[in-house]
Amino acid sequence: MKPLELFKNDEEHVDFQAGDIIFSENDRGDFMYVIKKGEVEILAGNLVIDTANAGEIIGEMALIDASERSATARAKTDCSLIPVDQRRFRFLVQQTPFFSIYVMRVLVERLRKSNKTLAHVE
Repeated sequence: MKPLELFKNDEEHVDFQAGDIIFSENDRGDFMYVIKKGEVEILAGNLVIDTANAGEIIGEMALIDASERSATARAKTDCSLIPVDQRRFRFLVQQTPFFSIYVMRVLVERLRKSNKTLAHVE
């Protein structure tokens, strides 16, 4: 299940042009985003560590642990994002088990990717 399916009738969205910063490392994380259209680069410093595509989520970590953003998100292409605040996130986690599993899978995939990257650095 892709989270975009849960938001297919959602009219609320925020548009960004290629190169726009969606959020920056150390920003307060009030929203996660579901990518409705386009691609988003995730950066650690100046290094692109991942690219998220339509149907995927970004910014979920800050909602889960209420901490500052751990990375910067930049629009790689023109894109449209659906904002999800803390209240809606908690509702989805409580009412939609598949959404919770999807978020956990995203976190696991990103952790595995980071582990592989670190293993090649050593």
